[in-house]
Amino acid sequence: MANMFAKIKWKHFINYIVVAIAMIVFGVMSLTGALSSSTVYLLEKIAIAIILAVSLSVVVGFLGELSLGHAGFMCIGAYLGGKASLLLEPVMGDGFLTLIVSMIVGGAIAALCGAVIGLPALRLKGDYLAIVTLAFGEIVRSIFMNTKKESFGGSLGLETPRYDKDILFIIAFVFVLITLAVLQNLIRSKHGRAITSIRDNEIASKATGINVTKYKLIVFTISSFFAGIAGVLYSFSNYTVQSSKFSYNYSIEILVMVVLGGMGSINGSIIAATLITFLDVKLQTILTGDLAVLQDLFYALVLIILVIYNNAPALKGFRETHNLKVLLDRFRKHSPADRKDDEAKWDRVPTKISMDEVLSVDLQPQTTYTPDKPKKEGK
Repeated sequence: MANMFAKIKWKHFINYIVVAIAMIVFGVMSLTGALSSSTVYLLEKIAIAIILAVSLSVVVGFLGELSLGHAGFMCIGAYLGGKASLLLEPVMGDGFLTLIVSMIVGGAIAALCGAVIGLPALRLKGDYLAIVTLAFGEIVRSIFMNTKKESFGGSLGLETPRYDKDILFIIAFVFVLITLAVLQNLIRSKHGRAITSIRDNEIASKATGINVTKYKLIVFTISSFFAGIAGVLYSFSNYTVQSSKFSYNYSIEILVMVVLGGMGSINGSIIAATLITFLDVKLQTILTGDLAVLQDLFYALVLIILVIYNNAPALKGFRETHNLKVLLDRFRKHSPADRKDDEAKWDRVPTKISMDEVLSVDLQPQTTYTPDKPKKEGK
């Protein structure tokens, strides 16, 4: 049993453990009435932001494609999942089963839209792909905004049932764990290695036989599915779903979470999503009235500073000496007494011939070595 636990790579499960501990601690506090309603709402927003950031990180950080339409897939999940809950509520009630079915509906339709849009769009690269996905998000938002009140609420928004606030954030954190399990296992598999190879060099990946279009479509579809799940959770955490929430500014906010956490770092996306959501809620209470426009300016400044910091050649030395890895290595330093001897030393490796015999030479004193004379050709 001890050997089994010793073989487990705990660094691969640290994010599961942290999220599970947070879910259990805050869940117990909520059920005992120790959490305020504002804190519960903040936890709901943090869980939704983590799902969005981690799912977009697979596209931007691991696949290497720039997508600005993540809020559009969230919008599809929020509206269609919310509409499904309204249709199911008279039959199944507003319980847990209605929530699960609504999530399946919202996530599946968002994934289907991601596949349909992704098939032609993912043949583009760089800025062109960003423009197409940005246009898709705006088209989706405008479609729901111009619907009739009887269908999706129109400009006033769709009224959705509010799930029990003491339990919804626990369910949201459970889906955070599901999101981490699916996406991390994908990245650590052979398919994940193919995805990262596309990011590093697409031409070399094609030359080795990797189906680049297939993997791009798979990543885009899975990312859209979890964005739809986050949208359904958003609809259940609010009484009304309004299309104005899912503008391109929200897509940029999600992108800032990914960039701030580090490209290709799931743990970094979790930390950044938590930090930015916390700051977002606090800024909403501080910046009111005309000062509310400064909130969007804050995200723009953060993104500009991060791009300059990560790419400026003058800051390369500072980045190498002042980062989280170097800081952790300083804390991990062991004393000389804790260091174990090298198990691969030459005197510990069993050999058929003694090392003394290998190192000895059979030369007699006062003897000279005469090289053989080269033989002539033909003899």
